[in-house]
Amino acid sequence: MIFDDRPCTLGEGPLWHPGRDALFWFDIVNRRMLSRGPDGTGQWDFAEMVSAAGWVDDESLLIASETSLFHFDPATAARRDLCALDAEDRRTRSNDGRADPQGGFWIGTMGKNAEPGLGAIWRWYRGTLRRLYPGITISNAICFAPDGRTAHFTDTVTARVMRVPLDAEGWPAGQPQVFLDLSGEGLNPDGAVVDADGLIWIAEWGAARVAAYAPDGSRVRSVSFDAPHTSCPAFGPDGTLFCTTALQGMGAGDRARFPDAGKTFAAAAVARGQTEHRVIL
Repeated sequence: MIFDDRPCTLGEGPLWHPGRDALFWFDIVNRRMLSRGPDGTGQWDFAEMVSAAGWVDDESLLIASETSLFHFDPATAARRDLCALDAEDRRTRSNDGRADPQGGFWIGTMGKNAEPGLGAIWRWYRGTLRRLYPGITISNAICFAPDGRTAHFTDTVTARVMRVPLDAEGWPAGQPQVFLDLSGEGLNPDGAVVDADGLIWIAEWGAARVAAYAPDGSRVRSVSFDAPHTSCPAFGPDGTLFCTTALQGMGAGDRARFPDAGKTFAAAAVARGQTEHRVIL
């Protein structure tokens, strides 16, 4: 079903905020954050692109923009910058991101025009921002196993989802290895989230679905949505699977055939999700 009918050119970064009982998400190229919850809908417009968030407490968020990570209060729109994010290179912006079980925040960057290799995977942890993996073209699929010992990410253009072991503080403790190679199927892994039982749910851009894969890489099931460019999933309460979508890359004919493209969807009782992890400032 359609959860929110405001179309996004590039919907991304859905986050269920457990304290506010609301979903937040982003329309990256239109520089806005959207929300829907018991108090209705919200929209915040920014001077630069914003793409992903983690919840800090019942009132506030950490938000990733094209130049920084900042603390944000949706009620007052008060902003406090925490650190610069690749700000010296104005060709790049943030893309996919998610809080990890240790209280850190992983964020991927990319070229604003998907220039090859301009992006990276970064991690912010208790005041320190570290670039983990450079040479990324389209960063996506940042998510974490329930035990906090494994992280996943992808460079979408490679069609390979990677996984890497983590130490007790959530930093990589080894080299990334290929977890899932979708190149043979012509699939494009986009945003992803891991459920409470360890299945990784991956939005497959262009395939109009979110597909679930077991830890051994086998496909378990998929949930289809009436929009070809599914971009990122998130779990809410009662097993609800949310999914952002995008109008980007669709011509007039495709938009006519998929009138709900760009909207944000919800599928009820899909799987038991992990509660989104809190960012510890």
